[in-house]
Amino acid sequence: MTVDVHWPDHLLTLEDWVALPEDSSRSYELVEGILVVSPRPVSQHQRAIWRLAAQLEPQLPRTHGVLTESEMVIEPGPYPTIRVPDVLVVPAAGIDANLSRWDAADVLLAVEILSVGSKRTDRVTKFFEYAEAGIEHYWLIDLDEPASLTAHRLIEGDYELVAEQSGRATLDLAGTPITIDITALTSNRAGR
Repeated sequence: MTVDVHWPDHLLTLEDWVALPEDSSRSYELVEGILVVSPRPVSQHQRAIWRLAAQLEPQLPRTHGVLTESEMVIEPGPYPTIRVPDVLVVPAAGIDANLSRWDAADVLLAVEILSVGSKRTDRVTKFFEYAEAGIEHYWLIDLDEPASLTAHRLIEGDYELVAEQSGRATLDLAGTPITIDITALTSNRAGR
């Protein structure tokens, strides 16, 4: 994709976002109509996304499933905010319906894996956006040694810290205990 420094020259609507050409060479989000472009996640980040999803999926009730890097509408407009969390837990019915993007109110869990250049956005901006949008659970994973997971739960409109752990963590996800092997997210071979 050739980047035209004069485009976009206006705040984008949801229709503009949908009409953008497909480009998997970078990551894109939309913040109050402003297109935010960043590099694709590097290899260790991608491996952690895949391994986390693989751990979550079999532990969830049949009513929910896991998606990676899927669009989530925080605010529909007129100048929308669309985020693309690393991992989402969403209703299985929506996955079966093959939704192209998710309403944040339908997301049970959003997970961001911290990386250089996004730590402040993940810890501050998205923290408040996701809470305001009503996402019940928000996890942050830091891959720096020792890898750690910080879990928040929405209580009376604000996120409260429910866990901050390395190694293994067992967390309640809407009444379902979920165990995550955090070390396996960064090891050379998962489970070894």
